[in-house]
Amino acid sequence: MKITLEMPDVSTCTITDCAYNVNEHCHARAITIGDGANPGCDTYLTASHHSRNSTRVAGVGACKVVSCRYNDDFECMSNHISVAMKAGEINCITFKHVNST
Repeated sequence: MKITLEMPDVSTCTITDCAYNVNEHCHARAITIGDGANPGCDTYLTASHHSRNSTRVAGVGACKVVSCRYNDDFECMSNHISVAMKAGEINCITFKHVNST
């Protein structure tokens, strides 16, 4: 059985030392964002590139940052996200605090 879900895609990822990154695009099946407070990429993995399917586009499977305006019941409701280095950490840079404009 194969389950098909609609998820926001990871449109870009500039973390080139991640095993899932091929040409600044994430090719994991799905990623998880956050640890409850910070919008870090929990799927980040430093290893030899292992992504055999470089045509697959990663989706956001879960978001644990409840303070993000795009979070609805631990799921990301943005159309797409980007992952990059921000303040020395690998983060979802699409993150917007619920109180920010």
